[in-house]
Amino acid sequence: MHPNPAFRDTPEDANLRFAAARGFGMLCINGEGGPVAAHVPFVMAGARVVEVHLARSNAIARAGLPAPALLAVQGPDAYVSPDWYGVPDQVPTWNYVAVHLRGVLSPMAGAELEPQVDALSAEFEGRIAGKRPWTKHKMGAGVMERMMRGILPFRLEVTDVQGTWKLGQNKTPEARAGVIAALEAQGGLAAEIAGMMRALG
Repeated sequence: MHPNPAFRDTPEDANLRFAAARGFGMLCINGEGGPVAAHVPFVMAGARVVEVHLARSNAIARAGLPAPALLAVQGPDAYVSPDWYGVPDQVPTWNYVAVHLRGVLSPMAGAELEPQVDALSAEFEGRIAGKRPWTKHKMGAGVMERMMRGILPFRLEVTDVQGTWKLGQNKTPEARAGVIAALEAQGGLAAEIAGMMRALG
């Protein structure tokens, strides 16, 4: 996480809401041969509880758990050209938002897998405007059960929340305005970052 305090003052609850809204991150543990990572969708099952599932063959699923873990949740990001500040002696940089959730990753009971998968599907299906949500009941008899035999549920009990919202807070309002205008003109992720910069005032 960026060490500048200007980028690190977002309240814990806002960082947790951001992570929950994103719902996708990189889960990491220390393996025998070094760091091991898996890219996973997740749901917040409580204020500081994250639930995920992994393929049985995933290296994290086969590791000695419980174990310390990190879930890195990244939001939009964009390159910032020094020319956009409108003042001399600037350097290129990158604006971004990221939240790190640290804690202990543990296996869940097998009976908890189905409700977890249902909750994950319901969460993301519910985000699709105008669509009747998909449910497991649309699958043929026995198909879901067979597929679920290949995955295992896990829970991350979060003990530490760190967020970096690097959005030019260390620049003057005039310099920030130049960057916002340039990012908005690019569209896509750059425009998302511009919107977050505007929201800061």
